[in-house]
Amino acid sequence: MLFPTSLVGSYPQPDWLIDREKLSKQVPRVRADDLWLVPPEKLEAAQDDATRLAIRDQERAGLDIISDGEQRRESYSNRFATALDGIDVNNPGTTINRSGKPIPVPRVVGPIRRKNPVELRDLKVLRANTDRQIKATVPGPFTMGKQAQDDYYKDEEALALAYADAVNAEIKDLFAAGADVVQIDEPWMQQHPDKARQYGLKALDRALAGVTGTVAVHLCFGYAAVVHEKPSGYSFLPELEGSKAQQISIEAAQPKLDLQVLRELPSKTIILGVIDLSDMSVETPQTVAERIRRALAHIPGNRVVVAPDCGMKYLPRMVAFAKMKAMAEGAALVRREIEGK
Repeated sequence: MLFPTSLVGSYPQPDWLIDREKLSKQVPRVRADDLWLVPPEKLEAAQDDATRLAIRDQERAGLDIISDGEQRRESYSNRFATALDGIDVNNPGTTINRSGKPIPVPRVVGPIRRKNPVELRDLKVLRANTDRQIKATVPGPFTMGKQAQDDYYKDEEALALAYADAVNAEIKDLFAAGADVVQIDEPWMQQHPDKARQYGLKALDRALAGVTGTVAVHLCFGYAAVVHEKPSGYSFLPELEGSKAQQISIEAAQPKLDLQVLRELPSKTIILGVIDLSDMSVETPQTVAERIRRALAHIPGNRVVVAPDCGMKYLPRMVAFAKMKAMAEGAALVRREIEGK
């Protein structure tokens, strides 16, 4: 179908599940168990319930490709990154975040290895609770390498490649369990374009070695709740034309992205961000439709997936649902225009 709709990953977690006020002040890179409001012995069941609510909301809003809303995660990356062998979870390291501030991060003290699947149960719960297409999300090897203190490899490229092997094993398990799309989150490629060119693409392709399903790569400028002023162009994006990923997910609404850049990704499907997550007012379907039409000046409609700019994690849930619904209705408007219905 033309203009299928999907989240980029996260959907707001319920107030009864996580301390959203405390969460609003951070994007955790290490475990942050103190954020959960449910006792540990009941947490998995509560996260299952929250996942089913997120699925229902996406279906009610009219989305075509459904995610689990990342209801089990404190952040998009820390759950996977801290589940690997080679990480000292009790003694975090430090790195400088995208805002130039020191933050606690996983500390690498041995070989990075995936000992067990991390998100496989999440995917199975998602698959069991919707009959629509489904998408899983995993953090990318370049970004995880940049979000770690490396006390073992002492080599940025070697670290990223080790993470890539872990991601590769995870992606293969997710596709085997029924994922239709797997999204790799690589926002720090935008933050470190020179390093991304040096070894980031190599790590990404290693993560995709032998993978046969549809893979999306998401690049963003950071959560709107954290990064308020965004550039109108990417420092690293056309380079992904040479990657093995079939889909590229970009922010376009809040940064008012110059969509001319889409011409530099001629073989890729574009997951187009049409929902501004910095604005608490809800877009009309007509506004969403106009944002889609702008992209059609540069790429054909059969290469466009419609999505929010980034994860919706930090939005109020009512706002997130309304924006999601407007997104689906806006996509339907343009679909009808093109199909002549």
